[in-house]
Order: sequence, then structure tokens, then C-alpha cells
Amino acid sequence: MTSFIPHFVPPARLKEWLHDGAEIAVFDVREHGQYGEAHLFYGVTLPYSRLEIDIVRLAPRRDARVVVYDTDQSVAVLAAQRLSALGYTDVSVLEGGTDAWQQAGFTLFAGVNVPSKTFGELVEMAYHTPRVTARELAAMRERGDNVVILDGRPVNEYLKMTIPSSICCPNGELGYRIRELVPDTTTPIVVNCAGRTRSIIGAQTLINLGIPNPVMALENGTQGWYLEDLPLEHGSTRRYPDVVTPSSLTQMREASGALAERFAVPEVEASTFAQWAKDTSRTLFLCDVRTPEEFAAGTLPGAQHTPGGQLIQATDQYVGVRHARVVLFDNDGVRAPIVASWLRQLGHDAYVLRDGLASGASLPAPVAGVATTLPETDVAALVTALANGSVTVVDVRPSMSFRREHVPGALWAIRPHLPTLPAKGDVIVIGDERGVAELFVADWRREHAQDARTFSWLAGGFKAWTAAGQPVQTTPDSPPDAQCIDYLFFVHDRHDGNKAAARQYLAWETGLLAQLDEQERGAFRIGDAAATK
Repeated sequence: MTSFIPHFVPPARLKEWLHDGAEIAVFDVREHGQYGEAHLFYGVTLPYSRLEIDIVRLAPRRDARVVVYDTDQSVAVLAAQRLSALGYTDVSVLEGGTDAWQQAGFTLFAGVNVPSKTFGELVEMAYHTPRVTARELAAMRERGDNVVILDGRPVNEYLKMTIPSSICCPNGELGYRIRELVPDTTTPIVVNCAGRTRSIIGAQTLINLGIPNPVMALENGTQGWYLEDLPLEHGSTRRYPDVVTPSSLTQMREASGALAERFAVPEVEASTFAQWAKDTSRTLFLCDVRTPEEFAAGTLPGAQHTPGGQLIQATDQYVGVRHARVVLFDNDGVRAPIVASWLRQLGHDAYVLRDGLASGASLPAPVAGVATTLPETDVAALVTALANGSVTVVDVRPSMSFRREHVPGALWAIRPHLPTLPAKGDVIVIGDERGVAELFVADWRREHAQDARTFSWLAGGFKAWTAAGQPVQTTPDSPPDAQCIDYLFFVHDRHDGNKAAARQYLAWETGLLAQLDEQERGAFRIGDAAATK
């Protein structure tokens, strides 16, 4: 077997590639916590622990131009080798990693979803999106003003905390359901999220649609509310109505059509889409922007679920290739054009699929990048093996999940940092996803080729252990913070009553614009199509 020789690209050359207009996928293969501390503006998070699982979705074309990087290039070389084995033919490693990128005079960015977050700040600046402060909104509520507060985040985020009396309506659903939520066209509407971006985008979406209501973004969202010592509500179940009346649908379809025309959102026929699907020189994404329930009830073959609001907020979680074709669809003719109008302003080559769900369009399903090799064991067998001391338990779940509870005596491990295991004894691996365990074991076997011990997978994962009523162990400080490379503390701590973290997060968001260089800023196309040509 020939040894793998990686191809390295210097920072200056990668900077040229990023702005040459051709397709490129740039993946940060460090774990999520490391990524969030400092990464390239266009770096898409693709943790090495999940590499082969997510790459086939984020970069489905295996001859696409791909660049991987980490801090110093050590993990990136491993990632390039694995991608080559998976059939990716044009993979480069950023020479010297983020250290060299910074030394070359280029900026590193903290946080996640940075292009989308930056976009929100630019949108507010360009459109002068109206806003209301937490104190002003609190005063409106105290006076009993007739105001409707719409929380533009997904349900799982809304449940954590929200403004009292708010209604959950993810941003991608606002244009579709607004008249059911706010029938009176004179009622003021306030859109909020946890911070800034979705508040701004949600409010500006309604304004761009021509909604006659007064519309405002809540400045700094639930964090701004909390920093003013105002009470938040937890566990609220208020949400948008499922049914949209025909009259509302007609009205909003017309508004969405006018918006699509204003921003020159192109439609694509199913026949043209079929030709694009055969084009081996371009990457193609098919995105269903509807709700999780609608997607689960049936979608187009090969489509990925990209809830409209999240596709704008976190585009890099769904689309890993810059300058790829991104085709959106719905079943109503309202949601996809709205989302596409924003993606095009974000700089993406976005289209709306004519006839949507009824178009008959399809894409081949991506070929799985992870083989199933591990034999399964059950809880009863694990209990017996632990009792006689014949097995080591390795837990590859997220570090914070391990801290909360795990099988007593288990070792926490993550693929980039393979653990030292006892000299003898078989290993049972526990995880939330079997693929993550398979990748961990495959690397361990490659590094310890002479070790013949058996690895197996606990069927049903940790949930099976707890469902069987087995004991658990809690270790709040283990693994220690320094080893929790999969967890970005400053993003998450802001939700846990940490005011300093909330202030740090808001300062980060508002400070993003100052970090952009001319090329990064110039890639956005904010405003009417006529004004940006």
C-alpha cells in the first residue's frame, strides 16, 4: 500500500482561491469548541470526529475543490487522508493551519455561523431595520399595548427561554403564516431571537414583504431582555397555527412573488434541474425549507431538510461548497422565494424550484461515508462484563453529555485524541450515533494494527442503559474544560444565567463587521437586485 502524500496550499494561495469565483469547500476539521475560538471567515465546521458522516452531505461532489485545515495541520493531514480514501480527488491542506493564516496577515474569526451573523449586521445597516429596546418593549407590555411578539427561532430553542407572551414562529414560516398570527394589519409586531441576527432578518422579512403593520426587531433579543433584569419565560408551548387559510395563502403568495421579482430570484424548471443533477462540474443542493413535520411527511428524493430561517441563520451547516447551485422548494409558493431572496443577498447562487414539492425533481441520495463493522452487544451483556471486569467502556458522546451522566467507570474519548486503553480486555463503545463510534474505532485500529481485541457497540446507545434502570455516574469537572474541545463555552454559557457571557456574545456579534476585509464584505449582495447589478 502506497503512503499518502498530502497536497499543501499556502495561505496566500488559499486567499486567492476563496475569491476566484469557482466552487470551493473549506473545512475546519477541528472539534466544535476549537473551531469556535478562531477560524477562517469561510471555514465550515466539519469536526474530524464526524468527518465521513457529514462530508457527503456538505460536499456531495467528490471531485469538488476541497481544502481542510486545523491549528497547525496535524489533524488536517489525517482528514485529507480519510477523504482521499473516501474518493475525494481534489483535497488540499492549508499549509501551517490557522497559525500560518494569521501570520500571513489574514483575520481569524471567533464564534459560529459567522457569514450569516455578519450578514445580519449588514442587513440592519443597509435597510435601517426598525428596532425596539427591551425596556421599551417591557413598557409596551406593562401599558397593555396591543403588540404581538414573534420568536423567530426553532421550537427547541424557544422552549429554553423566551419573552413572556411571545409566540414561536421560526423565521422561515413568518411570511407564510403572518396573517394567521396577526390578522389585524395595524397591530405592531416585534420579532425576537436569542441575540440579534434572527430578530433583524425576521423583522426585515416582513417589511420586505410589504406587511402594513409596524414591524420592529427586539434589540439584542432574549439576551438583551435578560441583561435588563426582565423575567424570561421557560417551557412555553405557544406556536404558530398549522393551517393557513386560502385567502391568507393567496395574499402572501402575491407578496412573496413581488419580493422574488424585486430581488431577481430565478426559478428553475424540473427539466433544467435534472440537467443540473447530471452536471459533474457543479455541485447541486436540493433544500426543503418547510417545517420538520412537513418534511417528515414526505419530501423530494435526495432533498435535505433546511428549515428556511435556519438556512439563512446557519447556511454553513447545510451548504458546504461556496458558489454551488442551491435550489429551494416548498409546497405553497411563499416560503422558498423569501428564503432565496436572502440567500442571494448572502452571495449564494440560489434558485426556487418551480412547482416545488409537486415538481417531481430528485437527486441521488449521497453514498454513506461510514461502514458498519462493529458487532452489537446489549445492556445485559454489558452489565455482566462490567461485573467480572472483562471489558472497558469507552463513551464517545459529547463531553457535556458525559459530564452529566455516563456508565460508571467509563472513559470519555474523542477521535482526534485517541485514549490509552488498558493492555487487555475487549471494549464496548457507547455513543449517540453509531457512525461516530465506527469512525473512532477505525482510527484506533489503524493506529494499533497489532491489537486484536474486540470492539463492540452498545445497541441503543446510552439511552438503552438508562431505560434499563442501570446506575449512572456524574462528573461535573471530568473531562476537564481543556479537554472539552467539542464544546464552545462562550456561546453556550450565555443561556445559563451567565451575564458576562451574554455581554461577550453580543459584543462579538456587533464587532464582526470591523473584522471583515474588502473581499469578504464585497461578497455580500445586499439590497434590491437593480441596485446591486
